Amino acid sequence: MKPYTWIPTLYFAEALPYMAVMTLSVIMYTNLGLSNTELALYTSWLYLPWVIKPLWSPIVDHLRTKRWWILAMQVLVGASLAGVALTLPMAQWLRLSLAFFWLMAFSSATHDIAADGFYILSLSQEDQALYVGIRSTFYRVGSIFCQGILVMLAGWLESRHGVSLAWSITMLLMAALMVALAGWHFVSLPRVETTSMEQDEETAGIVSFLQSLITPFVDTLRAFFSKPHIGAAVLFMLLFRLPEAQLAKMAQPFMLRTVEEGGLALSTATVGFAYGTLGIIGLLAGGIVGGWVVSRHGLRRWLWPMVLAISLPDLVYVYLAYVQPTNLLVINSCVFIEQLGYGFGFTAYMLFLVYFSRGERSTSVFALCTAFQALGMMLPGMMAGWLADQLGFRVFFVFVCLCTLVTFYVSGLVRRDIK
Repeated sequence: MKPYTWIPTLYFAEALPYMAVMTLSVIMYTNLGLSNTELALYTSWLYLPWVIKPLWSPIVDHLRTKRWWILAMQVLVGASLAGVALTLPMAQWLRLSLAFFWLMAFSSATHDIAADGFYILSLSQEDQALYVGIRSTFYRVGSIFCQGILVMLAGWLESRHGVSLAWSITMLLMAALMVALAGWHFVSLPRVETTSMEQDEETAGIVSFLQSLITPFVDTLRAFFSKPHIGAAVLFMLLFRLPEAQLAKMAQPFMLRTVEEGGLALSTATVGFAYGTLGIIGLLAGGIVGGWVVSRHGLRRWLWPMVLAISLPDLVYVYLAYVQPTNLLVINSCVFIEQLGYGFGFTAYMLFLVYFSRGERSTSVFALCTAFQALGMMLPGMMAGWLADQLGFRVFFVFVCLCTLVTFYVSGLVRRDIK
């Protein structure tokens, strides 16, 4: 089939489990009564598959085909979503649902590897450039669907059936959608590979096959750590998003918590509208403008404005925490401003990873960079809930703003390497 029949649905499917793990789980566990400390710690651990996915990406490259991995992971994601739905009414709901979220996270990270590899293998360089916009657009559509439509649906169901049943229904609907997408991709994905495992066994045997898994990763590590000013680069990858890692984990619980708990007492549906529509629009607009200005004047010129853009809007949460407004226009405007600044400023981070990855084994080096990126979100996120519980939302958001000084510091360390 033509690429336009499967690229939109493939990247829509890629977004669904990631957003379920990173966003829906936080909102669901907040409404099910977990403390900030618990939900931040448990859900931040779910970043781990993206941190360590370079360890098993050679297996995806050499064992079976990318098409096989895509279909298998989509079915497994669907089963994981159904598992979350079915365990929520049980006595051990927290432990069991987290186990299924873990399975979903590993399946999603593996799906990312396979989908990106399949995109490259299936398309010519001209078609890769032609469809990159469609690919990105439908990933964002998947994000909007999860953060917006599904959260609003869950909020509507909560008001009628209670929190547990509402999220069970929502997760079952997602499971059915993932299985349907797997069925469509079984029909629509072209067969562009033979099974690499069979090729390896025929040509060189099992020892050569195992070596083919280990050698590329060792070569990638060598290429990565031989880069100039590697220490500064790693610090930048880990710490540039230190404020955002904490803010992202606590922003939606803050919106949902009661006024007595320091929150804004918004409904689930209202939070879904704020982050899933206006927030995504701001994020996309910021990213588009960021890419445009860098293409005209270069990253070095725009680095400090982008650092300011990703840092200063965090102050809106200090305002929200101290004033606790009830006007939805004010609240939604604050969310839009913060996401707009984040979208603009995050451009600097991603472009640095691209520039840093150029040279030997650029694709594998970039994958390792994204692992450090995920680690930089996971570790601060694990502590964010405990800090919010200990300090209260007001002081916590002030602390997040102070952490932007770290963003400025690590940006200064790498600016000399940016052209």
